[in-house]
Amino acid sequence: MEEEEGKKANVVKIREREQRGEITWVNEIDYRGFGVNVFECEVEDEKRKQKFTFITDIKITKNNAKKLMNAGRSRWRIENEGFNRQKNLRYHIEHASSQDYNAMKNHYLLTQITEIIMVLHEHGSKILRSMKKTIKEISSRLLEAFRGQTLTDEDIAQLGKPMQIRFT
Repeated sequence: MEEEEGKKANVVKIREREQRGEITWVNEIDYRGFGVNVFECEVEDEKRKQKFTFITDIKITKNNAKKLMNAGRSRWRIENEGFNRQKNLRYHIEHASSQDYNAMKNHYLLTQITEIIMVLHEHGSKILRSMKKTIKEISSRLLEAFRGQTLTDEDIAQLGKPMQIRFT
């Protein structure tokens, strides 16, 4: 990692289980007028050596560097597995489904919505389970809701509020 002029890189060593390496970071690097914090992780185990680079708005310290590294790697793994599942297993997204950019974008957004619903269903969302319907019935009802119901201003305002979904 190159140091920005006047900024000193910090380093913390990793020695956990079979994994060894180091995390190097610099806080408050100017990027297009914004202060960002950058950290780079180099880890190796018996099988391979890996390098990860992350950008965050969270100030990196010796106390949180490992936690941020683990969170970043977990998020990357979740996203990567999700895209691989969509592309190769579930929806077979292998080629452009249209020449029209907006049609492709809409198709992919609908695929993302479908994936969210599928993940909620598979991981035991109590609401979806309590409906005691098949996936086909749920998706058909959802499609009809998209076709027949109009979003109100109140619905749209709700979408702008922060929300969390937790699996129990």
